[in-house]
Amino acid sequence: MKVRFTPSARAQFLSGLTFISRDKPSAAISFREQTETVLRKLEDFPKSGRIIPEFPDLPYREVIISPYRFFYRIKDNVVWIVAVWHSAQLPKKP
Repeated sequence: MKVRFTPSARAQFLSGLTFISRDKPSAAISFREQTETVLRKLEDFPKSGRIIPEFPDLPYREVIISPYRFFYRIKDNVVWIVAVWHSAQLPKKP
C-alpha cells in the first residue's frame, strides 16, 4: 500500500512545517521525520489509525502526530492523507 497526500493536505502539512520552523527550525525537522515514520507504518497497517471520534460513521481515520491530526481514507491500494489540521482546530465534516 502507498501513502499519498492530496494537494490540499500537502499544502496544510507544509504550512504547519513552515509555522513550526519560524520558532525552532530543528523542531520542524524533528516533526517531519516523526511524520514520515508514522505515515510509513500506514503502508503496512492502514487501519491502525483511529476512527475520527467526531465522525464515527464516515470512512475516514486519523493519526495524531502532536500537535497535528492527519486525516486519511483508504481507497484501492492507497492511503490518501486528505487533511492535516492543528489539534486546536475543530474538524468539519470531511
